[in-house]
Amino acid sequence: MSLPDSDRELVTAELGRDPTPTEAALFENLWSEHCAYRSSRPLLSAFSSEGEQVVVGPGDDAAVVRVPDNDGDSETETYVTMGIESHNHPSYVDPYDGAATGVGGIVRDTLSMGAYPIALEDSLYFGGFDREHTRYLFEGVVEGIADYGNAIGVPTVGGSVEFHDGYEGNPLVNVACVGLLDEERLVTAEAQAAGNKLVLVGNATGRDGLGGASFASEDLAEDAETEDRPAVQVGDPYSEKLLIEANEDLVEADLVQSARDLGAAGLGGASSELVAKGGFGARIELDAVHQREPNMNALEIILAESQERMCYEVRPEDVDAVAEIADRYDLGCSVIGEVSEGNYVCTFEGSEAQGASEDPSGEGREPRGRETVVDVPAEFLADGAPMNDLDAIEPTQPDRDRPEIDLDTAFEAVVGAPNTASKRWVYRQYDHEVGARTALRPGDDAALLAIREAGTGLALSAGAVPAWTDCAPYDGARAVALENATNIAAKGATPLAAVDCLNGGNPEKPDVYGGFKAVVDGLADMCRDLSVPVVGGNVSLYNDSAAGPIPPTPTLAMVGTKPGYDAPPASFAGEGTLLLVGDSSDALGGSELLAQLGGSDRFPALPENADEIVSTLATVANRDSTLAVHDVSNGGLAVTLAEMLTAETGADVAVDDAVALFEETPGRAVVETTDPDAVEAAFADVASVTRLGEATADGTLSLSVDGTNLAIDAETVASLRDVLTTELD
Repeated sequence: MSLPDSDRELVTAELGRDPTPTEAALFENLWSEHCAYRSSRPLLSAFSSEGEQVVVGPGDDAAVVRVPDNDGDSETETYVTMGIESHNHPSYVDPYDGAATGVGGIVRDTLSMGAYPIALEDSLYFGGFDREHTRYLFEGVVEGIADYGNAIGVPTVGGSVEFHDGYEGNPLVNVACVGLLDEERLVTAEAQAAGNKLVLVGNATGRDGLGGASFASEDLAEDAETEDRPAVQVGDPYSEKLLIEANEDLVEADLVQSARDLGAAGLGGASSELVAKGGFGARIELDAVHQREPNMNALEIILAESQERMCYEVRPEDVDAVAEIADRYDLGCSVIGEVSEGNYVCTFEGSEAQGASEDPSGEGREPRGRETVVDVPAEFLADGAPMNDLDAIEPTQPDRDRPEIDLDTAFEAVVGAPNTASKRWVYRQYDHEVGARTALRPGDDAALLAIREAGTGLALSAGAVPAWTDCAPYDGARAVALENATNIAAKGATPLAAVDCLNGGNPEKPDVYGGFKAVVDGLADMCRDLSVPVVGGNVSLYNDSAAGPIPPTPTLAMVGTKPGYDAPPASFAGEGTLLLVGDSSDALGGSELLAQLGGSDRFPALPENADEIVSTLATVANRDSTLAVHDVSNGGLAVTLAEMLTAETGADVAVDDAVALFEETPGRAVVETTDPDAVEAAFADVASVTRLGEATADGTLSLSVDGTNLAIDAETVASLRDVLTTELD
């Protein structure tokens, strides 16, 4: 690890001396792109994060939003937390542990707000599915998420999986978590009072994950899988489960004044950010930290990213009660220092590291007792990193060069593509019902959880489509936001709030930074149009490898609410009229059709009244006359109809041409209804409604496309769509 010369000059000027080795390493990690958002923070003001539902917005471990009370019996307000994080580089180096510790980290972010985690969603991005290395990474990541999530008892209820050549050398693993709390349990990461103790609870500290924050802020090298393995943390889900339950007891007993989980930059990151946010400093004795490896030095203790650890601010009179609860759950507990009015100061007994007050050369200095290895202003350490002023080249869209489309060939290629195929192979490995809140299982447009405390259904949708943002970063990101909102509306819910995970390549390259800036603006603009505040998120840059930069990837995790927990299914009932609601566009840009057959095109035009479309769809989805609703997304109408097909129900559908069957304009859905006139009336001044045909009870999809007919049965469609299971089992 090394502090860049320009940063070292700033630190030296602020401190009036050279930094100690421990200070230099601490600044290098906390001022890294991964922690300080030096290239992205100047862009994030584009997001609107305010609203009457927002309790805690960006800047804490997780956001907190207020859930509507549809029960009327609640004495306190019900809140949910929302958080999302990336574990991209670790998951390339070590797919199992990299993904597993990503789950653990976002769960602890939830705990630090006083919430109990109730759901996970994972959005995963890999290189071409036909490559052996991609499958190795894919299987390892899914296994890591499944093993960790299942063991800690938090259901993984949804997400997305995308394959694209741009991720060949740098997969993305984005994990979102939702937690539940009420107004009386809320905790933040803002230190409350000088004199309060800082208590470390959880696993012992080892040497794993050293330099993880700086590692996440660099391009992956060709030898990363071997050379960077020490920077990957190793998780212990059984300790995390104990930590979840201990945290619950601590919060219930009102023993926590503030909290922060130990993630990037380890203890140094968590403790300095916690006290800086409250306008305080700290005095920490590093050798008081409970350790699992012998002879650890100050730098290792302060920067190790060992998992399953929390830092709590505790009143002095409550320390014994905290220790008793930790002991009850067989968790380590150390009083490591206290909140102070001065600098952020760390001392170490018998340190071989240079003391902050010593001669920088260290010449002639004899080893002695306790040394001050860090003595810096907390706010300068946590928030003093200078922002980058980078050049950006505005991206352009491709020209139109459409391929010849043979209906049979195109349908089979698109419906059977890994991106549009059933993700059953993934979610069957997850426990998606633990906790008894899952009202709608994975495989639908959105998950649905029962928030019985408020009589409210909570719909969740997460993901992005890299083919869209690769084709047209700005409009593709707008489409990602609209797609997630449409998923939620298709289940009868109204979007409430969102968090984002903004993934990009090396921002020092003007074309890469231009694409990243475009996706930020596109996501922000559509969320604003939808009146959905973006209440928090994560940024992951330097996702480059020998294969090149990834496509700009704006993962969005959105929640919505509805009264009750019922929702229309996404499969044909077999007895209603089929309507396509929403405006279509004569454009194939970013489509799975072009990915399979070649060619290029401009990205579809998006509706100007997205908010009206979403709210109207939610209203229609909740009507008794609505039998099924399924959004139109990857693969277009062809994939939507194939996904709605069952062994007992089918459809007889006619469309004008092949483009209408395969284009992917977001904000559209297929509605099966017994009252088509009412649906047309609801959308009369909002969006177009096209009568596609009728649902049937014969398990066959019959398509008429500009005079060409195609009939395919449910068994054949299921075989096409089960490519992941066929290839991986």
